[in-house]
Amino acid sequence: MSDTFKTIAKFQYSAEALIVKGRLEAEGVQVFLTDNHTIDTDPLVSNAIGGVKLKVLSEDVEKSQGILDSIQKYSVDDEGQALHCPYCNSEKIELYSKMSGVKAFFWVILGFLASILPLGIKHKYICEDCKTEFAVK
Repeated sequence: MSDTFKTIAKFQYSAEALIVKGRLEAEGVQVFLTDNHTIDTDPLVSNAIGGVKLKVLSEDVEKSQGILDSIQKYSVDDEGQALHCPYCNSEKIELYSKMSGVKAFFWVILGFLASILPLGIKHKYICEDCKTEFAVK
């Protein structure tokens, strides 16, 4: 048995990595995270150090990759059903945050000065196939 670990995924934030780690551990895979404490301390260095690395034992790479592939990568509604683009009916929908306009700029400045999160963020969905932006009611 080889005790060497291999990186199978990278995440920008440790919260994402912990969700996948929990899923892999539930399937009996031993998981190790690196750089998660550094990024938790200072999230701005995530891109500089390559994010949080999720590592598994070398003999568990194939099993782990299969589990990762089975995880839904796109947005779902409150009932767990895949969202569909209203224009092209694609299921490749991702949530994103957008800040634009004078009102959003005001909230960013206020948030920076008061050390709080900006309140002017709007959440929308975008279709990866036709690049359409839309909101879900």
